[in-house]
Amino acid sequence: MEKILSSVYEKDDIYLKYYEICSDNPPLVLIHAQGVDSESFFKVMPKLAKKYHVYAVDCYGHGGSLHDASKYNVADIGNAVIDFIQNETENPVSLLGHSSGGLIAAYVASHSDLCRNLILEDPPFFSSQGERRKSTFNFVDLSTICHEFLTQTETSDFVLYYFSRQYAWNFFPEKSRKKIREKMIGMAAKFRQKNPEENLRVPFWPKMALAGFQGMNRYDPRFGEAFYTDSFHAGIPHEELLRNIHCQTMFMKAKADVSSDGILLGALGEEDLHQVLEAVPDCRLIRFDCGHGIHVEKPKVFIQQIESFR
Repeated sequence: MEKILSSVYEKDDIYLKYYEICSDNPPLVLIHAQGVDSESFFKVMPKLAKKYHVYAVDCYGHGGSLHDASKYNVADIGNAVIDFIQNETENPVSLLGHSSGGLIAAYVASHSDLCRNLILEDPPFFSSQGERRKSTFNFVDLSTICHEFLTQTETSDFVLYYFSRQYAWNFFPEKSRKKIREKMIGMAAKFRQKNPEENLRVPFWPKMALAGFQGMNRYDPRFGEAFYTDSFHAGIPHEELLRNIHCQTMFMKAKADVSSDGILLGALGEEDLHQVLEAVPDCRLIRFDCGHGIHVEKPKVFIQQIESFR
């Protein structure tokens, strides 16, 4: 397996931790979702490295990058990534962003000429902005839990706080939910006490669900607060971002549904997707029969699609 190297890009007030697998191949830059960090891509990076020089950047508020709440917005993070690409890569690059990382990638593509092509892995365009955000999974789950965590003083362990309050408990049968929840939280608490620096592992908890905790112990909940308050978008309408993208683009769309109480269980709905395709001049749509973490759930097809898009 190719060795994944870690480095820091530091310039003026920019401080970005990044990982790479070096080669003479064209550059591919990966930007992760919120709540996780670049480790989220570690399993697919070696295979991507057969065709690319792969970089994975920790966003502000995540992993080893700068933790400064004043910079938790798409413009400050996007401008830092632009600076990184200009000075650390052989640009133009292929740029991929997952979820909120897709919003950042779109900012980079719309505010620079550094992207040869853009790959958007299920980003929450339109659904995460304005009043719409309040009826999405991310808002009722991570964003709201971040907000509540920051207003309490009982615990400093965000990982356990999130695990015990996550929306996913609603998916358990009502009759057994309380008993299962108490047992699982107890196991999670024991693990956190013994292994505070490790990614959370809980027996019997689905591996795909645990992928969402990869790097959460290095996540600043003030980043989630920026989505709660809607300040993450820096006042830039999503349509404006999308209409200024002029490189060829691939949109990877995962499944989405709406709960009985009207919550969007996914990144974006079909109407949102239609707006994206209308706004981006050259956009290829690829649908995946899986959840939000496409590179985690469908890594083989994910890699094939990226390689075919060169």
